[in-house]
Amino acid sequence: MVSASARPTPKSFHVKSFGCQMNAYDGARMAELMEAQGMVAADAAEADLVLLNTCHIREKAAEKVYSDIGRLARREGGRPMIAVAGCVAQAEGPEIPRRAPAVDVVVGPQAYHRLPELIGQAVAGGTALDTDMPAASKFDALPKRRRQGASAFLTVQEGCDKFCTYCVVPYTRGAEISRPWGQILDEAKALVDAGAREITLLGQNVNAWADGGRGLHDVIEALAAMPALARIRYMTSHPNDMADGLIAAHRDIEKLMPFLHLPVQAGSDRVLKAMNRAHDVASYLRLIERVRAARPDIAISGDYIVGFPGETDAEFEETLAVVREIGHAQAFSFKYSPRAGTPAATMADPVPAAAMEERLARLQALLGQQQHAFNEATLGRTCAILIERDGKRPGQRLGKSPWLQSVLVEGGAIGDLVEVEIVSAGPNSLIGEARVPAAA
Repeated sequence: MVSASARPTPKSFHVKSFGCQMNAYDGARMAELMEAQGMVAADAAEADLVLLNTCHIREKAAEKVYSDIGRLARREGGRPMIAVAGCVAQAEGPEIPRRAPAVDVVVGPQAYHRLPELIGQAVAGGTALDTDMPAASKFDALPKRRRQGASAFLTVQEGCDKFCTYCVVPYTRGAEISRPWGQILDEAKALVDAGAREITLLGQNVNAWADGGRGLHDVIEALAAMPALARIRYMTSHPNDMADGLIAAHRDIEKLMPFLHLPVQAGSDRVLKAMNRAHDVASYLRLIERVRAARPDIAISGDYIVGFPGETDAEFEETLAVVREIGHAQAFSFKYSPRAGTPAATMADPVPAAAMEERLARLQALLGQQQHAFNEATLGRTCAILIERDGKRPGQRLGKSPWLQSVLVEGGAIGDLVEVEIVSAGPNSLIGEARVPAAA
C-alpha cells in the first residue's frame, strides 16, 4: 500500500494508550523508543506523530480508536503521522488503513520495537504494516529504561494459552511467553536506578511466569532484595496458576503489597464452563481462603462479565452471591461484548441488551458498596503511602496505600513513603494526615 507522497520525518510524538496496564507499559516503552530516535514528547494537538496504542477487549474500545483517527485526520493545522499499535492493530491489520486511509503505520504488540523502521517506510511514502509475532524477543531491541516516576510497570510475561471463549488475547498477544530471568532483573535494576520505588510485575497471566524451574515468587524474592525498592505488586493472575510459592510470598515477603487481582468472571459453574475458565466456583473460593490465611489483611480485586450468552437470571444471582461471599476492595465489571473470531461470538441464546444493563447496574452497585465499606474499614488506621504525583490543590499529594487505595495528603515529595493516619474515607479515595516519615 502506497500513499500519494512522502511525509516529513517526525520530530515530536505523542502516545495515547487505551486499556490495561500492559498497554500502559507498552506505551511507555514506545515513548522511550521514540526518544531514542531523537524525537521529543508533545501534546496530541501539536505532535508530528501520534501513536494510538489500542485495546481490543471490548467493542467500544476498538470503535473509539477510529473516532480518534478521524479527529486527528481533521486536526487544525494539518494532520499528524498516525500510527495504530496494540491489539486492534494485531486483530484488524490491513483493514485499518482500508477503513481509515489517514493511518500511516499499523503495528502489533509483538512488533512495536520495529517502529523506527516502519516510520521510515511511512516517511518514504508507504503505509507500513507489521503484525508478525516473531519468536525473538522484542525486549532485546528496546532501549534501556531511563527516566522513571515513583511507581513503574515491568512486563514479565505476555500472551495466553487459556483460550477463554470470550477473549481475543490469545489471538492478539499470542501464546504464553515468559521473559528470561536475567532480562527481568536487569530491567528492574534499571527502573530502580531511574527512581522507581515500586514495581508492578505485569502479564496477561503474570503468575504463569516460569524460567528454569523458577516461578513468579522467585522474581518477587529477587526484587525484594533490592534495597532501594520499597514495594512490589503483580497483575493480572489466573486462578489456575496461583502456585503455593506465590501464596507463601504474600505471607513471607514484606515488600509484596497485600493486594491480589484474581478474576473469577462469573459465579455460575455452568457459565464458567461455557467460558472455558477451567476452574469452578468452589475451587476459586478455596483459593481465596488460602490467600487470606497467608495474608489476612489482603485486598481482593476481580473481574466480572455479565450477560455471557445463555446466562439466566438465576445464574446471575449466583454471581451476586459469590461477590457477597468474597467481599472486594475493588473490582472491574463489564457487559459481555462479542469479539469476532472467538467461540462465544457464535454461541446461541444472547442475553438481551436491557437485561445486561440491569444486571450490570445491580452488580456495580454491590461492588461499589463493598469498595466503600473496605475504604471505611481503614478509618483510623496508620499506614505508609507512596507519593506518586501532585494532587489538585497546591501542596496536596496523591499516594497509594499498601491496598492500592488512592490517598490524598498534604506535603511530602514524589517518591516519598509517608506514614499517614486515614482520617476520611470516600467511595473512591481516602484522606490521610502525615505522621512521621516511613522507613524505606
